[in-house]
Amino acid sequence: MSPTAPPPSTAPAAAPAGAAAATAPALAPLTYREAGVDRGAAAQCKALLPGLAALTSRRGVLGGIGGFAGLFELPPGLRRPVLVTGSDGVGTKLRLAIDSGRHSTVGIDLVAMCVNDVLCSGAEPLFFLDYFATGHLDPPVVQAVLAGVAEGCRRAGCALLGGEMAELPGFFQRGDYDLGGFALGAVEADAIVDGSGVRPGQVILGLASSGLHSNGFALARAALLDRAALPLFGPSIGGLHADLADELLEPTLLYTQAVRALRAAVSVKALAHITGGGLAGNLVRVLPEHCLATLHRGSWPEPPLLGAIADAGVSQDEVAATFNLGIGMAVVLESDQLATAQHALDLAGFSYHLVGDIQAGPRGCRWG
Repeated sequence: MSPTAPPPSTAPAAAPAGAAAATAPALAPLTYREAGVDRGAAAQCKALLPGLAALTSRRGVLGGIGGFAGLFELPPGLRRPVLVTGSDGVGTKLRLAIDSGRHSTVGIDLVAMCVNDVLCSGAEPLFFLDYFATGHLDPPVVQAVLAGVAEGCRRAGCALLGGEMAELPGFFQRGDYDLGGFALGAVEADAIVDGSGVRPGQVILGLASSGLHSNGFALARAALLDRAALPLFGPSIGGLHADLADELLEPTLLYTQAVRALRAAVSVKALAHITGGGLAGNLVRVLPEHCLATLHRGSWPEPPLLGAIADAGVSQDEVAATFNLGIGMAVVLESDQLATAQHALDLAGFSYHLVGDIQAGPRGCRWG
């Protein structure tokens, strides 16, 4: 039996080579700008950088902005230098800057969140790098943000050595942006502050904050704006001296001068930058075994914003575990050096409060 013949093919005959190309419509030219990246805006924004960086120049900077990498020479005279690094962002506080249209202070926050961490090891901040990412470069906004970064570097005493600016269409909503920062400092190996010298009988001095600094803003926004429905602009909370937007966007203090003054005057045993986790959650990070920090809440003034947050239904335990309570940096030192430390801070122009002491006990913090 012969095999069954296949059915006749119904497929169209193959077109001659080149016929499809001849009949397909020509594609319109596509540019990078039409894809969402504006080289002209990028050039305009990058042109701001050399002038801003020049405002922060310090000894050790080699060359300037514009190359593929920043160059920095370590300070002379260091016998055994140890490099100290810190990296951070601004977080949900950026949402308030974007929503309010006030972009000039979040760059200071960015520098402070990184540099204040570096200070906790006793290091001298040397330089800073920033990362700015957005879906659409808006030169006035970029200028405001980067001017804040430069101002933060000036306050920190470090150089703005370089960074990165990225336009990422399709990744961010229009008008949104994010910031990242990277700080580097140096300290002598035998002068590192690491908490190993903390002992019972020492005291805890708290350096006052300028407000909420840059932590807990997801909770602050949920309490103040969503639940309490307070306006960002205009009178809103008793005890505030400005709009709610101004109070929330008050930039994070930089403690470079305070730490320099203290280290020149007394033997600093530990430094704790009070960020997410609150005063107790950060102070415990620098305590050795068998040292218990007792904190006396109520012995210093707290930001009025915290009362409004509590009024919106946030428990005091949650407030204490989330916000800095008005203390931006905690310092542990010998009790007989307290007066000397206070005098040094007075001369440096920093506010402070005696917030607690170190006792014998299991490693941790408690409210006394």
